[in-house]
Amino acid sequence: MSTILVETGLAGAIGTGIVFVEAGLAKLRHRELVPGVVANYRLLPEALVAPVAMILPPLELGLGLALIASVFLGGTLHWVALAAAALFLAFALGMAINIRRGRSHIDCGCGRSQLRQPLGWGLVARNVVLAMLVAVHAIAPAQGFVPADLALALAAGVCLFLFFLLFNALAALAASPLASGRR
Repeated sequence: MSTILVETGLAGAIGTGIVFVEAGLAKLRHRELVPGVVANYRLLPEALVAPVAMILPPLELGLGLALIASVFLGGTLHWVALAAAALFLAFALGMAINIRRGRSHIDCGCGRSQLRQPLGWGLVARNVVLAMLVAVHAIAPAQGFVPADLALALAAGVCLFLFFLLFNALAALAASPLASGRR
């Protein structure tokens, strides 16, 4: 495998792992809001909303920790990267369905509670890009990498997470009433 592909996979696993850890922790801190966010998407039967809302925070947290661990364990956890990519794609699909239904006004549920974000194609694209980045880790798992590769991947993964936070903040601020002069 190409070194660039392996390093991209490592960075993708670390960055998306941190994204999932942060998202899972945020949902656990605000667990009373999660059922409402899940219900707002109107994709699940009412009977499944509460179980999905209960499972989602520990799932995100577990996937995030497993992704970060997979960097250190080589190719033994490539299925974790595939599961993470599938979850990002499921989120993107749920957003896209609601946008097509004309329901872009609902909060995506992917930011901090103080940064409400309405659905938009930019968020769908963001989730697809994150899915592709983490999928590279499943396709090109690192085996026998040198410490310099790990250091570069850690730095790039942290940068990926910081770009994710910046994207969320800018998207939320752009959708706020202050951005368009509304009060």
